[in-house]
Amino acid sequence: MRGIGRSAAKVLFGLMLAGCSNSEAAKKKKVPAPEPVKKTVEAPVPAPPPPPPPPVLDTERYNKLLMHMVHDTAKLHWPVKTEYPLPGALLPFNRIIAYYGNYYSNRMGILGELPPDDMLKKLMGEVKAWQAADTMVKTIPALHYIVVSAQGSPGKGNTYRLRMPFTQIDKTLELAKKIDAIVFLDIQVGLSTLQQEIPQLEQYLAMPNVHLAIDPEFSMKSGKKPGTVIGTFDAEDINYATKYLADLVKQHNLPPKILVVHRFTKGMVTNYKQIKTRPEVQIVMDMDGWGFPAKKVNSYKLAVVSEPIQFTGFKLFYKNDIKTPPWKTIMKPEDVLKLYPKPMYIQYQ
Repeated sequence: MRGIGRSAAKVLFGLMLAGCSNSEAAKKKKVPAPEPVKKTVEAPVPAPPPPPPPPVLDTERYNKLLMHMVHDTAKLHWPVKTEYPLPGALLPFNRIIAYYGNYYSNRMGILGELPPDDMLKKLMGEVKAWQAADTMVKTIPALHYIVVSAQGSPGKGNTYRLRMPFTQIDKTLELAKKIDAIVFLDIQVGLSTLQQEIPQLEQYLAMPNVHLAIDPEFSMKSGKKPGTVIGTFDAEDINYATKYLADLVKQHNLPPKILVVHRFTKGMVTNYKQIKTRPEVQIVMDMDGWGFPAKKVNSYKLAVVSEPIQFTGFKLFYKNDIKTPPWKTIMKPEDVLKLYPKPMYIQYQ
C-alpha cells in the first residue's frame, strides 16, 4: 500500500471487512417466500330466462263473442266465416269508440270542435256509456284523424285532395297516449289513388296502435269534383289496402291491423264478393250516413248487412242526426246494440 499512510490503510481495511461481513449477513438473511396467488372463482352466469311463449288466439272466446255480436243467432250469412285472425286481434274482443275529424276544421267532426282535453274527456264519457251498455265486450277509445282530405279545388297535381302535415299525425298520437287510445288515419283520395296515398303513411302504419280508414264517398273515379257525386271503391282497391297492411304486419311482426271502409250506399263499394279477408287485417264496413234513426238503420241494413264482409261499424252525428224534427237526441248505445249484427266500431262526428 505504497503512498497510503498506515492510519488510512487501517480504515480502508476495516471498511472492506465490514462490507464482506454485511454481504455474508445478507446471504444468510431469509427472504420471505411470495404468497401464493389466490385463484378467483367467478360465480356462474345465470342462464337467460326462456323466451315468453308465442301469443295464442283465444279461439273459444273469439267464437263466443262472434255469436254475441249476432245476438246468439246465426242468419243472413252472419257471422261471416273467415280464417282466424293472428293473435293480438282487437275484434271482436273489443268495441272501438272513435272520435272523428280534423284539427284544421270544426265542421269535419268532434275531433276538431273542442279543445283537446275537453274532447278527450267527452270521448271517455262515451266509452263509459258503451261499456255499461254491453259489459261482455271491452270498450276502448280511438282517435280517427282525416289525414288526406278531399278538396273542392284541384290543388297541386290536379288531385282534389290535401295531405295533412305529419305534425298533425304526431299530435294525434300524443293525444291518444293520454287515454290509451288507438289511432285511425283516414284517407279521402279525391282524384288520387290509394296506391299513391297509403305508402306516404307507412312510417305510422308500421306502429302497432295505428290503423287505416278509406272513404269511397270521395274516391272520384268518374273524374268529377269531390262532393258533386258520391264516389266509389272496388274490391280491387280494398284488396290493395288490406294486402299493404298485411305486408306491414308480416314485416314488423305486428298484431293485426284494422281497415275501416265507410259506406252508406251499395254503389260506394263494388264487387264486394271479391274482397279478400286476411288473418293480418280485420275489415270493418262502417255505415256512415246521417239522419233520423229509421233512415240510418235502413242504410245499415241495405249497404252493410246485406253484403257481409267481416265486421260492421256505425256512425253517429252529434249535429246532423238531429236536424230532422222531432228528433232531439242521437241514438243511444242501447238503440245501436239492437242492430243485427251489433256494430263493433262506433264513430262519432
